[in-house]
Amino acid sequence: MPDNTTRLLAFMERVWSSGEVAAVDEFLGPQYTIYSDPGDPWDGQTLSVSGFKERLLASRTPFPDLRFDIDETVSAGDRVALSWTMRGTQLGSMGGRPPSGRSFAVRGMTIYHFADGRIIGHQQVVDRLSVVQQLGLLG
Repeated sequence: MPDNTTRLLAFMERVWSSGEVAAVDEFLGPQYTIYSDPGDPWDGQTLSVSGFKERLLASRTPFPDLRFDIDETVSAGDRVALSWTMRGTQLGSMGGRPPSGRSFAVRGMTIYHFADGRIIGHQQVVDRLSVVQQLGLLG
């Protein structure tokens, strides 16, 4: 079985960067908890696999070219931390606002939680205000 870091890097590439919704089944446990992710509409919730897929689609649909470039990984026990740069172009509506056609790049950090080789949750920090500013969605 691949180690947690290898599995997480594959998850980030296939699920978040490539948008392979079906691949979620290969990586997630039966429940996924968002322990802390301020500004995320799902913050504090525990999702089923199908709920996670809905979250993935809702997050990626406005940004079909969404990509996570992994800057660094740190692993300890059943946790793997990533620092990353997320990039995308708003080509779909978001929050009732039409597509801006503008791109953004923002850095963040996420700690993923594992159980039995499956991802079961995360805690994350990201500057969502910077994304909104770069897309010209304020004011």
